[in-house]
Amino acid sequence: MKRPFQAAARLLLAIIALATPLAAPAQKKPATKPANPESAIREADIKRDLFALADDHFRGREGGTLDELKASVWLADQIRATGMLPAGDDGTYFQWFNLQRTRLSKGSTLRIGTHDVKLNEDGAVTAPTNASINAPLVYVGTGSAAELAKVDIKGKAVAVQISGAPTDGISYRRYVFGKFAGQSGELVKAGAVAVVFVSDAASQALYDHWSHIYERGRYSLPGAASTKVVSTPPVVWLPASAASWVQQAGQQFTTELKVESFQYPSVNIVAKMPGTDAQLKKEYVLFSTHQDHDGVRAPVAGDSIYNGADDNATGCAALLAIMRAFKQQPGRRSALFVYQGSEERGLIGSTYFSAHPTVPQSSIVAVLNAEMMGRNAPDSAALLGSTPPHLNSSDLVKTALAANQAGPKFKLDTEWDKPTHPEGWYFRSDHLPYARLGIPAIMYTSLLHVDYHTPRDEARRIDYAKLTRMTQWMYLTGWAVANRTAPPAREPGFKLER
Repeated sequence: MKRPFQAAARLLLAIIALATPLAAPAQKKPATKPANPESAIREADIKRDLFALADDHFRGREGGTLDELKASVWLADQIRATGMLPAGDDGTYFQWFNLQRTRLSKGSTLRIGTHDVKLNEDGAVTAPTNASINAPLVYVGTGSAAELAKVDIKGKAVAVQISGAPTDGISYRRYVFGKFAGQSGELVKAGAVAVVFVSDAASQALYDHWSHIYERGRYSLPGAASTKVVSTPPVVWLPASAASWVQQAGQQFTTELKVESFQYPSVNIVAKMPGTDAQLKKEYVLFSTHQDHDGVRAPVAGDSIYNGADDNATGCAALLAIMRAFKQQPGRRSALFVYQGSEERGLIGSTYFSAHPTVPQSSIVAVLNAEMMGRNAPDSAALLGSTPPHLNSSDLVKTALAANQAGPKFKLDTEWDKPTHPEGWYFRSDHLPYARLGIPAIMYTSLLHVDYHTPRDEARRIDYAKLTRMTQWMYLTGWAVANRTAPPAREPGFKLER
């Protein structure tokens, strides 16, 4: 029996899901180049669509919530207005999938000495786990070998100060998160029953920006390894303000952690523009983006809605504009447009669609992914998937570079695409599942900025002239792929570094 929420959500969308297919557009003679992309890709349209999607009305479009579904319905209505045909399930614009969420229950408790630690307010548990612990707490400084040699940690909870900096080229964020797994693993192996990390001055900024992510728990597709409910020693992250009292001797660490796991729906939005060539119309150029963001979280400077204007309302508005251009002049190949749900949960919508596409997987000749395209210097951008080992089609990249020279002429940053870049940015957007399948895939982006994943990522901060040029660049690439006779060649021996 379906959960009431899922049934209600499906009924809501079924009512307005635009299930009646539109009449196929009249076939047009293919053109050798776009007639005038600026006539269909207009800054005013992009700005209007982005302000609407990044408005507080959609409450940050958190994946797997009614806010994401409400935004998805709005997007489907805009897609229908462009004249694109439904390409989802059962003649609709929607492809449904379930999220499996595994989190700590609200009844979970943590107490250190005389301090009741309110989870997700005063501290965070970095991974959901069942645990019932009442043990002495020992403080071991930074957890160096010399400090550990002075203390017996077997059967105890261990408090350790975050310290140091990365030496292997990764970002500071990945360095600290790596400690949660690596250093805690070593301490548990030595006998610790729990590990408490305390922020230092450097990691406090990281705590302020990122600790909220643990409140939601873990998400994945049902059946994935990460959905397994475990009973392992908990890892706790505390702010720097806890440093003074955590170090006090003779304290008890007491916790009752209980895990719950359940499913609820998310959705991909899928539309297409059939091609004009009798044979090539069976193949697809896939334009990709994601509609979700972070939703409503703890307030920052009085604002609790993470609107995600750049991440990724920019991509959503760009695809709508590209649809209008393809409606004005279809290509020889078909154009497929996929808004992938729950990207922020771990690329879940794209992982699902790439494994269960609504067109034959072998018919997808290229994936052009839009991810954060409206910030930073007006004349700069990046094309990820253009540098080995991320390069899986030199042919597709050459087409994209030629489109850049024919259109906006951005100065292209290549550093962020290198495997040595500390952010590992290539692995954090929806082109990745397709690339892992060997499908030629690239990502258009203007890269990270200080407002990334904060409530300050709002529509008024977008550079709309730049976003319009990014959209035209993406369109010109897709147009070229749609009209060439041979699909982009795949790179022999392509293998990602991880």
